[in-house]
Amino acid sequence: MFPDVANRTASSRRAKLKKGGYSGLTSAKALADSLTSDLRAFGKDRHFRVGYWNRELPVDAFTEKGHSPEERQRDALQARRLNHGFERVQRLTGNVGYLDLRAFDGSPEAGAKAMATMTLLGGSDALIIDLRRNGGGDPNMIVLLLSWLFPANDRVHVNDFYLREGNRTEQYFTMTTIPAPRYVDKEVYVLTSHRTGSAAEEFAYDIKNLKRGTLVGEQTWGGANPGEIVRIGPHFAAFISNGRAINPISKTNWEGVGVEPDVKTTADDALKTAHVAALTQLIAKETDTDRRPALERALQTAKDAPVEPLDLDGGPRRVVTSVK
Repeated sequence: MFPDVANRTASSRRAKLKKGGYSGLTSAKALADSLTSDLRAFGKDRHFRVGYWNRELPVDAFTEKGHSPEERQRDALQARRLNHGFERVQRLTGNVGYLDLRAFDGSPEAGAKAMATMTLLGGSDALIIDLRRNGGGDPNMIVLLLSWLFPANDRVHVNDFYLREGNRTEQYFTMTTIPAPRYVDKEVYVLTSHRTGSAAEEFAYDIKNLKRGTLVGEQTWGGANPGEIVRIGPHFAAFISNGRAINPISKTNWEGVGVEPDVKTTADDALKTAHVAALTQLIAKETDTDRRPALERALQTAKDAPVEPLDLDGGPRRVVTSVK
């Protein structure tokens, strides 16, 4: 993204190579990990990394026009097996909706999942969106999901991406037409962890800056710059950022610092904390004397519920790819 950073990083890597700085490494993965550590140290970009593939990557695996048909087929198969990121949709005690979203998939198939999910959750009285295990994805899915949270007549400016190639800026707005009722005038809670990354961070950052919900959990990962995967050998490829996010309200982004939650708690405690907060708000607003006792029982049940421990160390990290 920044030519001076690119030149400085390249010069430092050549100098280390000349001094034999990589000669003691004993495996391909160790080389990839060492390069990743160096690139991030000099580039100050959390997305900047080198990966190792056991299988041989074809020459056209990753090009300026996108992934090869073979790689797209692999991606589509993996996305289907992961249900396009929609891990769990649930109605919690007290009619609080819950969505466990593991990736922001921008495919048409994922869009259909999103429409079905938001229609299903439309009858809830509050909504919890769990991004604690979400490593990112496509900004178009962010726009689609955010569109449900604002009135149909509001075209909300949520984010921009400045792209070095073409010296241009892509702007993103919520959509005025989606085939389902809007989820407005209801509380929204977004759960975060230190593993929440990239596009998932953008969603949280947008929610916070637009004052549309409450973030609960941990400081996020801190990767804001979109880019592309570049093949650099038969078994190696690098993710290189070629743009930067620019929030229309803050005029900056979350690169290197992450997104700070409104309610700080551990990732393990975030769901219970948000559920209790949602029910507390519903009770405070409830005017139906017959409904209030049921909500109070639901609140006590939520308070007594055990904390669900998370495994945040396993699984691949999805990232925002290039914005075309």
